[in-house]
Amino acid sequence: MSHAIDRPLDPFDRTILGELARDARQSYADIGQSVGLSAPAVHERVKKLKASGTITGTSIAIDGAAIGKPFLAFVHVDANGWGKSERMMKLRAFPEVEELHSVTGDTCVIMKIRTENADAMEKFLAQLYALPGVRGTKSYVVLTTYLDRPVQAEITKDWPDIPLPLE
Repeated sequence: MSHAIDRPLDPFDRTILGELARDARQSYADIGQSVGLSAPAVHERVKKLKASGTITGTSIAIDGAAIGKPFLAFVHVDANGWGKSERMMKLRAFPEVEELHSVTGDTCVIMKIRTENADAMEKFLAQLYALPGVRGTKSYVVLTTYLDRPVQAEITKDWPDIPLPLE
């Protein structure tokens, strides 16, 4: 879901968003110190970012292993047509489904699934295969996560001329 803000995001907005993404519990005064604005100015900008749909909510980050769901996999679904069907969308009801994306390429849908173990993943996949039109899946089990973060407000403007060195 994408919303347009009534004006382009400026560096203050991006820094405020970055600070909120880092720790949404910060006071507007603390954010203001990082950004160089007063607390009321930060509050006003946050209100506008919420009203425009740029900020869509506030959430917490939960450790999957700590709640008994350490088994993480990305599942690529090959289906007839685009893959988006009313029945496919019903999979969103399972709390194990963390992301569901319609994509281009050699698959139709990519899902991020977190379960308690391989047996639970197999049971989820059985639900997938029961859907009409699902021709196959490819599952990629995560061994180690090196980066897992929310959308970042910053934009890289100056990409390095030379790719990062192989160190």
